[in-house]
Amino acid sequence: MDAFADLVRGIRANNACVGYATSTPPWSQRFAHRAELTLCTILRGDAWITPCGGDPIRVRAGDIAIVRGPDPFVVADAPHRPPQITVDEDGPRPGTAAAGIDPDTWPGPRLHATIPAGASVLVMGAYRAPGDVCGRLLTALPPVVVVPGTHAPGAELALITSEVFTEQPGQQVVLDRLLDLLLVCTLRIWFTLPDAEPPAWYQALADPTVGPALRAIHDNPHKPWTVCSLAEVAGVSRATLARRFTALVGEPPLTYLTDWRMTLAADLLKRSGNSIASVAATVGYSDAFAFSTAFKRLRGTTPSQYQKRDRAQTDRATPS
Repeated sequence: MDAFADLVRGIRANNACVGYATSTPPWSQRFAHRAELTLCTILRGDAWITPCGGDPIRVRAGDIAIVRGPDPFVVADAPHRPPQITVDEDGPRPGTAAAGIDPDTWPGPRLHATIPAGASVLVMGAYRAPGDVCGRLLTALPPVVVVPGTHAPGAELALITSEVFTEQPGQQVVLDRLLDLLLVCTLRIWFTLPDAEPPAWYQALADPTVGPALRAIHDNPHKPWTVCSLAEVAGVSRATLARRFTALVGEPPLTYLTDWRMTLAADLLKRSGNSIASVAATVGYSDAFAFSTAFKRLRGTTPSQYQKRDRAQTDRATPS
């Protein structure tokens, strides 16, 4: 089982907003684009990222930061500096230009401009569409993740930086895939850092009792698992597994199993051609009605409603 792969499997940018901005101190930009995740790296100068309701976090040149959305956040050259410009879903809001900041410096890629001496340079990439990033990943991350430049994936960063500063055929497709690559590589590094705080279930994989049960669930979610059968895999008693699993993961084994099955089901329902019955069977339900009941209990909507909503969002996001 590759738990990290399971966590990031749903990442796929689709027409993501990727571009760069240049700003001369003093500067401060508020991002209110409601993106699920925003990746930010400082190519020149230092910056401070302030998440909604949080404290400023310093990001130095070469560092890569990942900001969890959809709440707004501020990027500035100094902590607590009031925003001078606001960027929403449509780009910089008209009339928000201020000294040192030009709202035309954030139209996304294909921007050709001379970068002033002493200006800070930010490269940003935003996952704007709901569903581009697995909700399980979002809940596993703090408001802001920072990977120092000494650990950052330099080759991947160089690729996306080079693409942002040029204009080529098919550029949006290339930027989408490069953003996926850079995000996954950055997260993979962050999960190994000493001060990282991965989710409890991820840490529990190293436990000799809980780890085997977790791997069994992830490797074969369709199997008719019970606490007894999972305890057999772990080589402990039913009571021992239930107690240890709940203590380390934060929920009982079968509750975790159901949640993981519904996470997989949500991804499968988005794929064209998958019927509700086939999805139910894939995640371990012989009865589509029982699957629909479980899905609605955890997701707040039926599988058919979930499919219709996702298709409607895809249709709106697809250029005519």
